[in-house]
Amino acid sequence: MTPAGGSVLDLLAARYGTGATVREIPPEVDGVVRAMPVILRIERDPQPSRTALLQAAATAALAVCLDPRAQEGGEWDEPVRTWVDGRIRKIARRARGAHWDAVQELPGVTVGHGTAQARALLPGPVDDVPKTVSRLQIGGTDLGTDTPGPPPDGWPLIVLNPHAETSVGKAAAQVGHASMILAAVRGWTSVPEFAVRDTTPGGWDTLLDDVEGGRAVAVRDAGFTEVDPGTITCVAMDRPDS
Repeated sequence: MTPAGGSVLDLLAARYGTGATVREIPPEVDGVVRAMPVILRIERDPQPSRTALLQAAATAALAVCLDPRAQEGGEWDEPVRTWVDGRIRKIARRARGAHWDAVQELPGVTVGHGTAQARALLPGPVDDVPKTVSRLQIGGTDLGTDTPGPPPDGWPLIVLNPHAETSVGKAAAQVGHASMILAAVRGWTSVPEFAVRDTTPGGWDTLLDDVEGGRAVAVRDAGFTEVDPGTITCVAMDRPDS
């Protein structure tokens, strides 16, 4: 992957540095709260695996930011850049059937991982989302744990905090933050496939050491939903091919 030049992710790179120290994020200058809708395809039967769905969400969020339309002069440049310069909020919603088909007509990127699909949409004001999106439920469905096995060689890895119990929707937003921050700090211009995994408390402590040493980046939540402010919800790292 090659260093980015003029990417919207440069704003995140300047903010996060190595991931151990994060600059204070001021409130939106214009007072408008913006978010990226992340739509999770969750059919009644068969349901996707939790891991595959989170991996699709992580990849889709980054794919919007690195899409050619989001680069300087592109049709997505201004809305994506304005959003990235703020708190990169994401709101995950679930869709199935005709509702899932309908969101494909909205600006965004759909990513599939195995049995799962997620579509990250163009960010915008939270109080002015299309009806196609606003009618979708935010909560109400969760997915059981699964056993995905070791992450594939070379795939960047996002690890969820074993001490923070989060819904699938909340976790989807957090891994989307992680993929963006890692790509920004590493200067990536292409979108890899991400692995998402759980870990043990001992493994989590090791990952926090990696964050302090600059070998990984952390997502610290603002605490608006489900977890306390400042909670590290997940850690992300790149993993060169072995």
